[in-house]
Amino acid sequence: MSSPTAPVFNRKNPCAAKLKLRQSLNGGGSEKDTRHYEIDLCGSGLSYEPGDSLAVLPQNSPALVADILNACGFSGAESVTDHEKVETTLGEALLKSCVITVPDNKLLNAIAQRGQGTEELAALLAPEKKKELGDYLWGREVIDFLLAHPEVKFEPQELVSVLKKLQIRLYSISSSLKACPDEVHLTVATVTYTSHGRAREGVCSTWLANRIDHGAMVPCFINPGKGFRLPDPAEETPVIMCGPGTGIAPFRAFVQERRATGAKGKGWLFFGEQRRAADFFYEKEWEAALADGSLTRLTTAFSRDQEKKIYVQHRMLEEAKDLYAWLEAGAIFYVCGDASRMAADVDRALHQIIEQEGGKSAEEAAAFVEQLKKDKRYRRDVY
Repeated sequence: MSSPTAPVFNRKNPCAAKLKLRQSLNGGGSEKDTRHYEIDLCGSGLSYEPGDSLAVLPQNSPALVADILNACGFSGAESVTDHEKVETTLGEALLKSCVITVPDNKLLNAIAQRGQGTEELAALLAPEKKKELGDYLWGREVIDFLLAHPEVKFEPQELVSVLKKLQIRLYSISSSLKACPDEVHLTVATVTYTSHGRAREGVCSTWLANRIDHGAMVPCFINPGKGFRLPDPAEETPVIMCGPGTGIAPFRAFVQERRATGAKGKGWLFFGEQRRAADFFYEKEWEAALADGSLTRLTTAFSRDQEKKIYVQHRMLEEAKDLYAWLEAGAIFYVCGDASRMAADVDRALHQIIEQEGGKSAEEAAAFVEQLKKDKRYRRDVY
């Protein structure tokens, strides 16, 4: 008799998992809205490892869908074929199948060709103007171009065709199955901002935070993070984890896993946010981890708690001697979070520490870091 196999979940066959808990991680006075989510996997067969990401299939804002329909003069009941080749209504396609925030070049080209006063837009669509176009589009959405050019008319199916396909959103998992059986946890910053006179929303973060009810089904599947794994718990390999903001997510999973497996190696966590009193995510859990040994050291950087902003890379430099000693002892250095600024700053600090404490030239420090990467001792989950 053959043994049953776990179901295969993917974009076309997502796991429908119930939203079990949603709570704020910020205290009074915080400038941010960061949420902790717990999603029930009971009976689903879905499994994961620390370091994996959860792929979530979100829906767009109904209010933004209504604005687009009004701008185009549609009711939403018009019949169309969506990006999955499914016959549906225009309203449903805009809600579930199309990107209605970032405009596709197909839409921009159609407006540049048919609209009035579009010379600047047409010039920016030249292949060599990619960076300039990106700068121009920052904070602008599909609705901005439709409202600015009411003379450009689309048929319902044509509107769908000039919009991109709505993509999954990947979130680093912030739990260990060994510690949280039948659950997957997420740590997500709710993205909202104002630009060009309109309020804007992150598609998936606001869907999770504001547009689904407790107990609602979240379509999801696992995206393996094979290059972002803990060492064998039986080995005495030290781990250094650097996760400011929501970059803390995989390291919460790592610490839970280390506790559950009795990991022998030392663990050092660097965490940063704006204010200790309002933004110290999972503070009690780190205290418990320090007490039971699943975490050896915790170094924090709260940028707004003093006049001069202090970030995790500054704390790394302050701890340069010990950090280099951990690396010399075989530590794996993990980084999770913002790729454009934080990860680059952390990388520069790492090079500086290796130069300073290892007595190396800039070229020798660069070679040292390259060797860390080759040995899989410098692992990054950045976005």
